[in-house]
Amino acid sequence: LPNYGAPDTIPPRSSAWAIHRASMDAALSLPKTGRAVTIDVGEPNDIHPRNKQDVGSRLGRVALRVAYGRAIAASGPTYRSHSVRGARVSIAFDNVGSGLGTPGAGNAVGAFAIAGDDRQFVNAHARIVGNRVEVWSDRVAHPVAVRYAWSNSPVNANLYNREKLPAAPFRTDRW
Repeated sequence: LPNYGAPDTIPPRSSAWAIHRASMDAALSLPKTGRAVTIDVGEPNDIHPRNKQDVGSRLGRVALRVAYGRAIAASGPTYRSHSVRGARVSIAFDNVGSGLGTPGAGNAVGAFAIAGDDRQFVNAHARIVGNRVEVWSDRVAHPVAVRYAWSNSPVNANLYNREKLPAAPFRTDRW
């Protein structure tokens, strides 16, 4: 599902679209399935993205890989695991292709939120370190959960692989 609706300036407690995206992700465990992430091509007031070229290209890459067995990058980064080290969380990804990146210069990544035991998510700082992303906030001394692009219309979701495929939204919690 593309980004749609008014962007959230603070991490929402719940997001119908984020939960629906996660439900669709569960279907990826079935054989011969794939997904094209489109959270970066939506329109705030139109559920149907005008940017059909990127949507079609991404769907085509999925079809080439899943249906025809071509060895191409068909997905952007997908959450694999995380570890907590002090006040920072390090996120590992699958589908990094030839490496993680952002469309702009630098290694700062947006759209991350972090929470402690109180389960209150706050906007977080994040940066690319090799093929991982390090996430932290001065407001959370002991993090236990991280979310990326976990809203109806994520703001600044700029994590991609170098093949220019966007990272899939994810959460490390099941709250």
